[in-house]
Amino acid sequence: MQKQTHDYDNVFKTMKSKHKRLFVAVINDIFGKCYPMDVRVDVLPSEGYLTESETADGRKEIEEQISDFLIRIGSEVYLLECQSYDDGSMAIRIAEYAFIVARQFAVWDIGHATIPMPRFSVIYIKRTNRTPAATTITFTFPDGQSVEYRSDNVILEEFTKEDIVERRLFPYIPFYIARYEKEIVSEGKVDQAVEDLAYFRDQMVRLNRTGELTDTELIDLMGFVNTIITHMTNGNKNEERLVNVMGGTIIETESEKWMRQGMERGLQQGVQQGQAKMLIELGQEDGLDDTTILQRIQEKIGLSLEEAMTYMKQYGKRLV
Repeated sequence: MQKQTHDYDNVFKTMKSKHKRLFVAVINDIFGKCYPMDVRVDVLPSEGYLTESETADGRKEIEEQISDFLIRIGSEVYLLECQSYDDGSMAIRIAEYAFIVARQFAVWDIGHATIPMPRFSVIYIKRTNRTPAATTITFTFPDGQSVEYRSDNVILEEFTKEDIVERRLFPYIPFYIARYEKEIVSEGKVDQAVEDLAYFRDQMVRLNRTGELTDTELIDLMGFVNTIITHMTNGNKNEERLVNVMGGTIIETESEKWMRQGMERGLQQGVQQGQAKMLIELGQEDGLDDTTILQRIQEKIGLSLEEAMTYMKQYGKRLV
């Protein structure tokens, strides 16, 4: 049985806070923009929105959550919502953001207010027969006027691995493996998943060498991939094989081999460091005690207790 955690949300949340630059290409791809990768990206403060959940007895509950990604580039405001499932409250969430944005950017005078609506898109990690192709909000008014606002959704399953790399949609890479969830969870054959992961690994290393990905971005993306893998495998027999891909051998020419040898040692250490940092930060955000976090670091990364404690002292908000 797959463990019930928030690892998809946590990866997206960590990625947006640490690597907002990588989302510029995503904005360009979704909305037809041409922003340069070094454009200024401002993450905007956002308050709660409403989401629908189902209780154990089948009743519907409305809960308050926190937004995924509300950002501003120049004068434009964008909202990206990352979803791993079909959520019946998605459209009402987006509508709420109109008023969140209004409180920050509305223009008003006596008897008149202009409320700007952010550009938005919902990114669905997985697709079911209920996953909508678009999200539509219809505003109706007592005088009979009606305004419809529609935006196409992003369905990651429709993207090939080549699409993602060619269009530099790096934030999609950690979630790509979700299309193989059934095989991974059931401990079925994962040869295609391994092949796709190796492709991403080799391409990310290549782009790191050409300067399109920084060392930190490369290391963290590898760590994000493995976080999603361990979320799905939950310790089953596929976990080790899949996780090891990100540290595997890189296809290379003979002339590059000498460069790789030192790089691999540094990358392996860097990947472990990045994974440990993420596990510590996410564990503390979830309210876990230090003992539990240390145990998780040892189990997920294969570090000794002493090594895990070193990272805890380096990255933890409190010492063991």
